Amino acid sequence: MTQLTATGKAQAAPAVRRGPRRSRRALVLNLVAVVVGLLVWTALATIGVQGLPNPLEVAGRAAELIGDGTLVTDALASLRRVLIGFLLGTLLAIPVGFLMGWYATARGLLEPYVQFFRTIPPLAIIPLAIVLMGIDERPKIFVIFLAAFLSSVVSTFQGVVDVDKTLINAARVLGASDRTIFLRVVVPASTPFILVGMRVGLGAAWGTLVAAELIAAQEGLGFRMQQAQLYYDLSTIFVGLITIGVLGLLMDRLLLLAERRLTNWQERR
Repeated sequence: MTQLTATGKAQAAPAVRRGPRRSRRALVLNLVAVVVGLLVWTALATIGVQGLPNPLEVAGRAAELIGDGTLVTDALASLRRVLIGFLLGTLLAIPVGFLMGWYATARGLLEPYVQFFRTIPPLAIIPLAIVLMGIDERPKIFVIFLAAFLSSVVSTFQGVVDVDKTLINAARVLGASDRTIFLRVVVPASTPFILVGMRVGLGAAWGTLVAAELIAAQEGLGFRMQQAQLYYDLSTIFVGLITIGVLGLLMDRLLLLAERRLTNWQERR
C-alpha cells in the first residue's frame, strides 16, 4: 500500500510541476501574438491602407485623452453600464435557467419567450426602449441587460438539462430528496455551463455597448467613437476600440479564474 501510494505521488508530481510551465508558455505565446499584431498593424499603416493610423499615433492620442481625463471618464461610464446590465441579466438568467431545466411546466411556459426573443437582436429593441423608457440611463442598461440575459439563460438551462441522469438516479436510490439532489448534484454539475454562459453574456454586453450609447449619451466609449466618426478621427476610434477590448479581456480573465476555482474537479487538457 505504501509502495502504491509513493508510486501514485511520483506519477502525480510531474502533472503538478507542469502547470506553471504551461502558464509561462501561454504567456509567452500571448506576448508573441501581441508583438506580431503590432508589426502587422504598423506595416498596414506604413503602406497607407485607407488612412489607417499607426500604433504610435494611436498611443499619442490615448495619452492626450488620458491627460485631459476624457478617456477615464468615458471608460468608467461604459464600465458602469456594462456591469449593471451584465449583473442584472446574469442574476435573472440563472434562476430562470434552473426553473426551465428542472421543472417541465416552467420550461413549457418560459422557453417559447426565451427562444422568441433570442431571434431578435437586442439592438432592434432600442427604438422600443426609447419610447417606453425615455433617453436616460434606463434604456441603455436595459439593452445591455437583455443581451447578457439571453446569452446566460440558455447556457444555464442547457447545463441543467445535460446533467448526467445516472448521478440523479444514484442520489435518489441513496434516499436523497429532490432539494438535496438539486443542491448537491444539479447545481455543481451545471456550474461550468453557467460560467461559460456568463462569459458569453459578458461578450454580448460589451458588444451591445456602442449601440446602447447611441441613446442620447453624453459620455462613454461608444459615444466618443461615434463623435470621432463624424470628424474622421480614426485615432480616437482606435483608442475606444482598444479600451473596450482591454476592459472586456480583463473581465473575461476574472470570470475564467473564477471558473477554474469553482470547477477544479473537472479534468482539463
